[in-house]
Amino acid sequence: MSPTVGTPGVGPGQLWDAPTATSPLDATVAVPGSKSLTNRYLVLAALASEPVVIRGALRSRDSQLMIDALRQFGVTVDDSGDAWTVTPPARLKGGGFVECGLAGTVMRFVPPLVLLADGPVSFDGDLAARERPMGPMIDALRALGASVDDAGLGALPFKATPGSDVPAEVEIDASTSSQFVSGLLMVAPRLPKGLVLRHVGETLPSLPHIDMTCASLREAGIAVEQPDERTWVVKPGALHLREIRVEPDLSNAGPFIAAALVAGGTVRIPHWPATTTQPGALYPPLLRQMGATCTLNGDVMTVTGSGTIHGIDADLSPAGEITPTIAALCALADSSSHLTGIGHLRGHETDRLAALATEIRRIGGGCDEEPTSLRIHPPADGFHAEDIHTYHDHRMATFAAIVGLHIPGTRIVNVGTTAKTMPDFPAMWRTMLGLEAS
Repeated sequence: MSPTVGTPGVGPGQLWDAPTATSPLDATVAVPGSKSLTNRYLVLAALASEPVVIRGALRSRDSQLMIDALRQFGVTVDDSGDAWTVTPPARLKGGGFVECGLAGTVMRFVPPLVLLADGPVSFDGDLAARERPMGPMIDALRALGASVDDAGLGALPFKATPGSDVPAEVEIDASTSSQFVSGLLMVAPRLPKGLVLRHVGETLPSLPHIDMTCASLREAGIAVEQPDERTWVVKPGALHLREIRVEPDLSNAGPFIAAALVAGGTVRIPHWPATTTQPGALYPPLLRQMGATCTLNGDVMTVTGSGTIHGIDADLSPAGEITPTIAALCALADSSSHLTGIGHLRGHETDRLAALATEIRRIGGGCDEEPTSLRIHPPADGFHAEDIHTYHDHRMATFAAIVGLHIPGTRIVNVGTTAKTMPDFPAMWRTMLGLEAS
């Protein structure tokens, strides 16, 4: 039985007093493992030819949902210690029910496993999850021979039943989420003929996440070719991982290094990889544009700020998940900013563009919400403290914490939603500021 994942002392509806920075920072923050990599490795381990040991994995609500989902397919996961052991079954079993929560990686990575199962599997999630795009995945599963009963909604809940003949090619419109591509790529090596996957939509957000999936497959010994930017060819073959280590989550590191710009001073993140496919790798160049000094010394990323932040124009389409952190800095900047290429964030845990615009305006800032971008302006009459809403979205909670460093009296509604990817966030945040955990 695995430990309960949550945020100690912080109830779902509780208001959390966001601490204000009163002096420059001097902190070293060790962030936990990458959620994106943890859940990719869990899926690939479930498809592997032998047991896999995963070290440095993130223990969070999203990873627990993934573990529970894989157990529904007959996968054995021992996550009782720091090193998790995943033992795949001879064949994935059907007949189960997968609770997706609000985890996009579970909603989009797990349904393709039905193609390899011996029976149907049902899927559902939180109420907000039923509003997240799933039509492209449902269409792709049908094109690959499965039958899907979704009551014509193209969304959760649905039941998927494997077919007897799986084609070797499929097209998908992944304009709303790169996770559709990643989910199909991960199951592809175990399909009888492999898979040729073509994206047919106008845009493709979060390409680094697809690169991460391809790199993880190659790490497992799978041949992945990309003849053009919209096509992936995965050869059939056995996956061999045996023992892997998860990199620290650079997206989760973002709020901490952003704090150095708001408060001034220095924040260090150890074990920062020299090369990585994580979208969080885009933080240092962006923060430099905003006035920070960012240096990688060995494996320690050191970020130093002066307390003054400059606005930027930035295309964040490769890494939409870092938008709330960058938007928080833009709200506190000395000049206007334009963040573009982020229309797909309307289909994340919440409509993040609408949420960010609402909360920036709530505290007195200026924000013009456009279909695929945000224009953020300094406040006309200064900021004022408010209760910032999180919309059940972990990254809106960390957005609020960054803002709270600058605006005394800020309170966060449901900071506990950070348990989705960082259960210890409130304590880590206060520790960074030299405060006792509360």
